[in-house]
Amino acid sequence: MQDEFKRFGLEKFGFTIILLEILGAIGLLVGLKFIFIEVISSAGLTLLMFAGIIVRIMVKDKIRIFLPALILMILNGYIFWATIK
Repeated sequence: MQDEFKRFGLEKFGFTIILLEILGAIGLLVGLKFIFIEVISSAGLTLLMFAGIIVRIMVKDKIRIFLPALILMILNGYIFWATIK
């Protein structure tokens, strides 16, 4: 994982990104009880995955490499949309 962050030029933000992903996952679980937390967590994870896709495109990775981030972005976007509706 550290090698990937170095390749992207984001080694300074590696810990922060990992922490945000973990907090987002915990937030989705807590959000099962508290809707507001679910909205914030799903929106944050959607944006985080979108940023990850943009970075992968900028470093010219193949689509199969960033497909998991794309799927997670769509899934979290759906959770956000379904929760606020």
